[in-house]
Amino acid sequence: MKNFFIGLWFSLPIQLFLLHFRRNQVFLVFWYILFATLAGHFMKNFGADSLFLAPEYFNSTNTLSMAFVGAAVGVFIMSWNIATFILHSKYVKFLATTAQPFLKFCINNAIIPIIFLVFYVYKSAGYSLSYQLLSVTEVVLLQVAFFAGFLLIVLISFLYFFGADKTIYYTISGNITSANDQYKQLAASKTLPKEKKEMRVDWFLSARLHLRKPRDVRHYSQDFLDSIFNRHNISAVLAIILAFIFLIVIGYISDAKLFQIPAAASITILFSVFIGLIGALSSLFRTWSIPIVLVLYAMINYFYEKEIIDPRNKAYGIDYEHKDERPVYSKETIEALAADSLINEDKQVYIKILNNWKKKQENDKPVAYIINVSGGGLRSAAFTMQTLLKLDSITNGNLFKHTLFINGSSGGLLGAAYYRSLYQQKQEQHIAIDAVAAVNNISKDLLNPIFSSMVTRDIVGPIQKFVLGPYQYAKDRGFAFEEKLNENTGGLLNRSVRDDSITESKAVVPLIFYSSVISRDARKMIIASHPARFLMKSNSSHTVDAVDFNSFFCKQNASNINVLSDLRMAATSHYVLPNVWLPTKPIIDVMDAGLRDNFGMETTFRFLETFKDWFKENTLKVILIQIRDRSEDDWQKPYENSSFIGSFAKPAFMLQYNWFKIQDYYQQDEQTYFQNSFNGLFEKLCFQYIPTEKDANASLNFHLTASEKKSIGDAVNSEINEKVFGKFKSMVK
Repeated sequence: MKNFFIGLWFSLPIQLFLLHFRRNQVFLVFWYILFATLAGHFMKNFGADSLFLAPEYFNSTNTLSMAFVGAAVGVFIMSWNIATFILHSKYVKFLATTAQPFLKFCINNAIIPIIFLVFYVYKSAGYSLSYQLLSVTEVVLLQVAFFAGFLLIVLISFLYFFGADKTIYYTISGNITSANDQYKQLAASKTLPKEKKEMRVDWFLSARLHLRKPRDVRHYSQDFLDSIFNRHNISAVLAIILAFIFLIVIGYISDAKLFQIPAAASITILFSVFIGLIGALSSLFRTWSIPIVLVLYAMINYFYEKEIIDPRNKAYGIDYEHKDERPVYSKETIEALAADSLINEDKQVYIKILNNWKKKQENDKPVAYIINVSGGGLRSAAFTMQTLLKLDSITNGNLFKHTLFINGSSGGLLGAAYYRSLYQQKQEQHIAIDAVAAVNNISKDLLNPIFSSMVTRDIVGPIQKFVLGPYQYAKDRGFAFEEKLNENTGGLLNRSVRDDSITESKAVVPLIFYSSVISRDARKMIIASHPARFLMKSNSSHTVDAVDFNSFFCKQNASNINVLSDLRMAATSHYVLPNVWLPTKPIIDVMDAGLRDNFGMETTFRFLETFKDWFKENTLKVILIQIRDRSEDDWQKPYENSSFIGSFAKPAFMLQYNWFKIQDYYQQDEQTYFQNSFNGLFEKLCFQYIPTEKDANASLNFHLTASEKKSIGDAVNSEINEKVFGKFKSMVK
């Protein structure tokens, strides 16, 4: 038994496994990311696990999507084998004199890949059953497709290297024969040089999985052994280059739906390229690798600062080209924009809109609805859509007829804006709103094209351009997001803000305010079809804490900005979507509106404060309908961390975790003030996404599983929301 364990310990598979932890540990980082992603410990909030466990191709998880991911995993494993073969060949010199040395290396290097494949099947099958709600037969078919894609790549790879092995062996067969003859002579005279082993190996697995003892290679010169490995290395590098070219080609043709491969496949192939590059750098430059990387970083940073390289994302529809006309972003400029005369000018425009709205109501003093929606990715978009559909059915299709404006952030605004477009289509073309189609469309995946484009366009591929009107922009993951959202919503959101100005002025549809946050100083950027400079500061304060987009960028064709870009700016968060930079001096960029006002309350209260007299004189009551993706109960899910490391991280993450609760506390005070100042004419109805099952909360990202969609539908009709619907129904009567 002792000899068995000694033989096992000094077998090549175990020694290679241990070698990975002793040398070039950077490769293990990629394995860790993949394992942690599958386990739900890496970027789970962004939906990274769903990208791998439920990859989508043509808007569904199917055998083709799983085959693509399986093929990508095959590419990754082969790239890892190639890189480690290049770097660790000096520890396995005996393989140089065997047939198919790379094949034997891969077989003996298979411990980590086998563990990963087993883990993937376990997690993927469980995810499909529990979250995708698939049958056992469907799950088996998906796993078969995964391994079909994986085995296809492995087969192609080995056929490629078998060809290389034959060429190499044909070239050096004479040298091997000569060396073997020399070995017999040296062995007879006992003059073989003393063997220096850097890694003890007693056994290795052959191509047929038989145990073999390593061959003595002391009679081969080091140059000869190196020449064999170097010839294999050239073949390996060519394989990595092919993977890199593949990503570039996919980036160029990914506008065609056929070539929009699952994001998990693109990410995994990118990891393959990174591993290949790291292996090549380490092999070629050895101890100089890190200094060379630092020099490359310094060069790229210099080009970025000089705007020679400009990967920044833009808002589509506005002018970035005329740099001399860019507005100055300074205290003086912003305060001048919020001058009382300009504010009064905008107020008169909105009073006309309010009066036009009133003319369309049946009563002299109608009830005015204001809709606030919260951020929260697609879970908020789907919850908002289903809540609005139910409210509309209660009002017999007249919800938006009585609604003055919509406001909010991120995912909720996606759902509300799409519903508003469907309502406008109903008004103008007399097309009834298909509730089932509306919910399905807004719930469709947006995450796969974002990550695929991040890999194939943002990171790897050269910049591609597209033209919108007179302006040219770069295609990146922001572009991919808008293209996919446009496809999902049937093109109804693909218009400029200017296109909404007439319908909003005539009160055909409610007003909508698109907000984002300027990362430079946390001021709001507010976009509307008409300038709204009265929202730049409150009546009780002289501090200007917001910027009116329309008036500030009047020379940049501000009203031509695309509604899809408005929605993306309001939903830009946590690296998934790029911050949008705007043409100012100095340059500013904006991100998710939820950072400042996740529930839209701040803008709503400022609007009510501005037109308080009009509301008191012309309306019976103002009902604020808040649709939020989380509970109002501040005792739900407190921040807890009992680990030792967590105690050190607590100060850093406590504020982030409680950010939305802090907004709630502040806005509840504002709400109390308005209820008092409106003398009972203000009321709030709150619809909350609270899963009916404990710990079944839908992920905060741009992807929903089948079980998450069901959870959202159940939450709309939960007991707590049914009470609010009942209250709303009594108000309508």
